[in-house]
Amino acid sequence: MSLRQMEYFLAVVEESSFTRAADCLHVTQPALSHQVKALERAVGGALLERMPRGVRLTAMGRAFLPHAQLAVHSARQAERAARAAAGVAGGELHVATVHAVAVGLLPGIAARWRAVHPGVSLVLREYGSTEALEEQLERGVADVAVGPEPKEWTGPLLTVGREELVIVVPFDDPLAGRGAVRLGELADRDWIRCAMEPVVEGRLVLDRACGTVGFTPRTVLRTEHTSTAVRMAAAGVGIVMAPAHMVRGAVGEDCVLLSLDPPWHRPLAVFSRVRLTGAAAAFADLVVAEQDPHGREGQ
Repeated sequence: MSLRQMEYFLAVVEESSFTRAADCLHVTQPALSHQVKALERAVGGALLERMPRGVRLTAMGRAFLPHAQLAVHSARQAERAARAAAGVAGGELHVATVHAVAVGLLPGIAARWRAVHPGVSLVLREYGSTEALEEQLERGVADVAVGPEPKEWTGPLLTVGREELVIVVPFDDPLAGRGAVRLGELADRDWIRCAMEPVVEGRLVLDRACGTVGFTPRTVLRTEHTSTAVRMAAAGVGIVMAPAHMVRGAVGEDCVLLSLDPPWHRPLAVFSRVRLTGAAAAFADLVVAEQDPHGREGQ
């Protein structure tokens, strides 16, 4: 089997159609079908079930899919790494992250990158959870990741600072004049929850933390994105827990941030599947410098 055959297979899966996949790949449909059939002969069985409208994966196809994704992504990553090995003169750097870090931390870093390395464009891939971020990086979708420090990571990892989790309230909230609040004081408040909320030991972090001080948070609104939840809190819908740097990036000064007593922090890291070289190493250095010009943020 060849890498091209796997690329063709992935295109068909992504488009759910041989016709649309052929258009995306700029090849004829017969040529695409021939390559996919050759791949199926190589693996010893059908990977795709041809339907009257579209295609779907067979059991063999579902088992083959993640390995094909890893092979194709790794090949592309290898090409980028080889081109970057001599420096950062040109090309692309693929960066994976979570939404909160993309909104709160990376805009300034990306602007600095463009100023220092104008020949290397950034491709940003955002994920809704740390689990999805780590899984996709393992599959080779990016050269480097920036996000909450993984608990278990076998590749290169550099801790670059800490992010503080804060409570967001509107300006007219009774707590707005305070700098910090104990979690137990928020037992009777309405909460806004986000689908991107971190999970700790199998439980959403807010449920777990509130449970330790004797209450279950009363949820009045659920959102998909943390930035949406923060804007809802600023409007007075409820209160929300979010990373401090993301709040400033999402709504600026339109709300009040309350630190928790005791403070909540989680480490941030730059990590990769392979040794950081060239553009990836330069990007990691820039994150460290931007987070900590004189001492790591939050410490």
